[in-house]
Amino acid sequence: MFTSFIAGTGHYAPERIITNDYLSELMDTNDAWIAERTGIKERRWFTPGVDTVANMAAKASRMALDNAKTEVSEVDCIVFATITPDYYFPGSGVLLQRELGLGSVPALDIRNQCTGFVYALSVADQFIKTGVYKNILVIGAEIQSSALDISTEGRGMAVIFGDGAGAVLLKRSENPDKGIIDSKLYSDGNFAEELILKDPGSSRPKRKLEELALDLADTRPYMNGNQVFKHAVQRFPEVTLEILEKNGFTKNDLDLLVPHQANLRITNYIKSQLELSDQQVVSNIERYGNTTAASIPIALSEAWQEGRIKEGMLVCLTAFGSGFTWGANLLRW
Repeated sequence: MFTSFIAGTGHYAPERIITNDYLSELMDTNDAWIAERTGIKERRWFTPGVDTVANMAAKASRMALDNAKTEVSEVDCIVFATITPDYYFPGSGVLLQRELGLGSVPALDIRNQCTGFVYALSVADQFIKTGVYKNILVIGAEIQSSALDISTEGRGMAVIFGDGAGAVLLKRSENPDKGIIDSKLYSDGNFAEELILKDPGSSRPKRKLEELALDLADTRPYMNGNQVFKHAVQRFPEVTLEILEKNGFTKNDLDLLVPHQANLRITNYIKSQLELSDQQVVSNIERYGNTTAASIPIALSEAWQEGRIKEGMLVCLTAFGSGFTWGANLLRW
């Protein structure tokens, strides 16, 4: 039986640093207000004409391949998580394939919002464990700043989200003591409208722009913050404890938790519920904001660069987001 393991990590963040003080010039807010509610001090926003979802993903992927000491030509599949593809269609997976010059390897696009990378990693893991592929690039990448309402009215969303890309190279192994142990995935569509970008949706009578009578608010992200927070603080620790228990572990066995970077208050709540130390929980939201599907691979890549991840560690990746969707991956590094 084959196993899969993360052989290399990589990330890329746009050069434009957007500070809380900068946002306070554009809307009725300030650094203290944003930091208290989210933990965010700055985030990265893309530069039009320079950054795309696909080319940011390519930069993160090349870093992951370099760290894995693997040639681009050895990649035989792409699994790409994003809710902000460069085009309405096709997805950004094929654009990344083109950027990397990967010939005709398959590219699968995953659209599970903040849980996208956890879902993508579970799919890639199954492809490898069943012997279909050997080397899979798994990517989370987003450009969200272009959809935000940068005004006092839109500040609830505008101060939270950032742009960026993260990637891992998932590799085939026959070592049962190393790699992805398990994944747990969930969804609950009853809360789909609590965190949503509604339009342009395909279920409208007309989709030609000149015939659309859209409410401008429906073309921008909407979040019921109280509902999201309420469910997130339940689902994050719940799925983490579940995947540990299912595989014969307890929270005391966990070496490192890499949660989706949604809100520092949520991360701190998870940490307290699981009785983990600061060193056991990766948090970089203060510098990047919420980068949706990119947040876990960016955090994972930085943690590896900083020497916080060592061989043999028990690591859990966990996420919650729009849908609602949530899940976790458990792995032995």
